Amino acid sequence: MKSRESHVRLKQFQVNEKTRQLGQIQLMMAEMEKMAAELEYQITAEEKKAGNTDPSHFAYPTFAKAARQRSDNLQTSIRELKVQLDAAELALEEAQAEFDKAAALEVRDAGHRSSRAV
Repeated sequence: MKSRESHVRLKQFQVNEKTRQLGQIQLMMAEMEKMAAELEYQITAEEKKAGNTDPSHFAYPTFAKAARQRSDNLQTSIRELKVQLDAAELALEEAQAEFDKAAALEVRDAGHRSSRAV
């Protein structure tokens, strides 16, 4: 049946799309984590240079304060992406299950068609 074959292709496309989305989220998280680590290194270097590690102190370096804010924002974004990652993993599992079901039906139908032809 052509409609069953197209249904299987649709499900395969959905699995591929969910896999691609999952990879994009993972890549974004990795890039943000790298940027946050780099900022932490820069903050530590700036604090050491200034001899002040207290962000609430009036003489705390402005660059370190701004970098700390950026780092905090990145950490918030990473946490939000983690939620999206969990949702994407669940969606991929569901799409894979639907594809497996559709493929099994296609194999079953192909078996019925070949047994009728004999």
